[in-house]
Amino acid sequence: MNSQIQHYIDLIIVLTQKEMKVRYKSSFFGYLWSIGHPLAFALVFFIAFKIVVKIQVENYALFLIAGLFPWQWFSNSVNASPMVLLGNASIIKKVNFPRDLIPFTQVLQDMIHFILAIPVIALFLFIYHKSPLLSWLYGVPILLVIQFLMTYGICLFVSSTNLFFRDLERLTVIFTTLLFYFTPVIYPETMVPERYKTLALFLNPLSSLMISWRHLFLDGTLELPLIVISFTYSLFVLVLGYLVYTKLSWKFAEVL
Repeated sequence: MNSQIQHYIDLIIVLTQKEMKVRYKSSFFGYLWSIGHPLAFALVFFIAFKIVVKIQVENYALFLIAGLFPWQWFSNSVNASPMVLLGNASIIKKVNFPRDLIPFTQVLQDMIHFILAIPVIALFLFIYHKSPLLSWLYGVPILLVIQFLMTYGICLFVSSTNLFFRDLERLTVIFTTLLFYFTPVIYPETMVPERYKTLALFLNPLSSLMISWRHLFLDGTLELPLIVISFTYSLFVLVLGYLVYTKLSWKFAEVL
C-alpha cells in the first residue's frame, strides 16, 4: 500500500512538472502572466463599474482582486479540461497508469499558481492600509481543499465527456463565462435582488465559495453556513465527475 501511494505521488510530481514546463516553455515573463491576467481584468472592471457606473463598493479594486484571483484558478482549470486528456493521448496509449491523475495535476498546477498569487493580494491589502489576518492560516487551506475538490470533479466530468462529445470544449467556455457573471465576483452578493438570491447564491455552486474567499481575504472571516454549502457542492461534483470518469475511462484508448 505504501509503495503504491509513493508511486502515485511520484506520478503526480512528474506530470505536474511536465505541465509546468509546457505552460512556460519559451515564456519570458513566466509567473507574471499568472498574476497579470486577473490584474488586467480588475483594471477593466474597476474603470467600467467604479468610474463609469460608480458602483457603491468600498475599496473596489481590492474587492475585485480578492474575487478574481480564486476565480482565475477555477476558470483556467475548467477551460483547459476539455483538452487535457486529448493533449496527453500519447502517454495514455503507451503507459498504464490512472488516467484521472492527468486532470488532477492540471487542477493542482493551477492551485499552485493561485497560492503563489496570494502575496499579491496581501500587497494590495497593505496598499489599502489593511493586513493579512491569522485566520488565513486555517481559512486558506480549508477553502483550497473545497475548491480543489469542486474544480477537480468538474474537470474529470468535462475531460472524460469531451472525448466522446467534442463540442463540449466550446460549451465549456460559454458555461464558465456565463457562470462568472452569475457569481458575485465583480459585485457583492448584497446587490442581488431578493427574488433572485436563491438562484444566484444557493443554486450556484461557486457563489458561496467565491464569497468565502472574499470574506477571508478582506475581513479574515469564514461563515460556517457558506463553508457547509461549498463543501457539500464540492463532494457532490467530485462524486459525479468520478462516476462519469469511471463509466467512460475503459473506452479512452479507443477514441484517442
